[in-house]
Amino acid sequence: MIPLSWPVVAKVIALRLCETSIKSTESTADLFAEIVAMSSAMGWAADSVLVRFGLRKSNIFAAMFVSYAVSISCMWTYLVATTSLEFLKSPAMIYYLISGCIQPLFARALFYEGITRIGVARAGPLRGGEPLFATAIAISIFDEQPGWLVFLGTILIVVSLWLISGKQQGDTKWRLIDTIFPISAGLISAISQSLRKQALKIIPDPFVAVAVVTTVSFILLLGFMVTTKRTHQLRMPREGFMFYFCAALIATLAQVANFIALGRGQLSVIIPLLNTTPLFTIFFSAVFLRNVETVNLRIVLGAALMVAGVVLITSR
Repeated sequence: MIPLSWPVVAKVIALRLCETSIKSTESTADLFAEIVAMSSAMGWAADSVLVRFGLRKSNIFAAMFVSYAVSISCMWTYLVATTSLEFLKSPAMIYYLISGCIQPLFARALFYEGITRIGVARAGPLRGGEPLFATAIAISIFDEQPGWLVFLGTILIVVSLWLISGKQQGDTKWRLIDTIFPISAGLISAISQSLRKQALKIIPDPFVAVAVVTTVSFILLLGFMVTTKRTHQLRMPREGFMFYFCAALIATLAQVANFIALGRGQLSVIIPLLNTTPLFTIFFSAVFLRNVETVNLRIVLGAALMVAGVVLITSR
């Protein structure tokens, strides 16, 4: 046995302490990202409820227009005042431009259409199927290796989708095919998030991310409305505008939190946490939308299973 000198022992102890400190720092960073992700989820749930109120007096195009306009105004004002615009020359812009072409424009349009057809209580949880697609992307593209808990959680999410989307006796206000709108929104969102993850590795600034992707979607929305002669749908009563404006402020904060969490955490963990939105959506719907739509036992059970699946995925 070779005796160890005090300098060697001290070096070993120092290395161990350094490793422990690094792991502790990484754990704290992961926890911060997870908390921010859940805060974003809560914000999106509040946005959905406010939009639902506004849709009684207006339409989804007006909702998206106000949401994008508020977000762009806030983000670009902040960036122009505090940041050099050199980031516009970065390769990250390619990822943001592609992402902005599909989300939030198409994802939000599909989701809002889903809200209109099947209500917030169903559309919110169904859009929460995004972790299914995100897990597949994380494994196939980012080479992440989730354990069996992730796959068990995925199964629970699939079961929850079946429960939430299933029609009950006497329920004739919506069609099963209408569920394709929020589910498609989840798929598009998962693809877009993977692109954003790549961009955030180049420019880890959530404000730049929100500003660019929202601006792209806003331009596309305006182009679509002008070419299809739908600009008259931007007219809305004051009551509807107030709901949309409040929803837009919350959505802007939720989107910033989304990018912060995405930039600091793993895709296979953050995406499921962002999709705890159904839990908050069900709660807000039961409290604020009881006269607008019904939250039944099947929906509550489906949302609970989805959240359980998310917990399993993140506890991997």
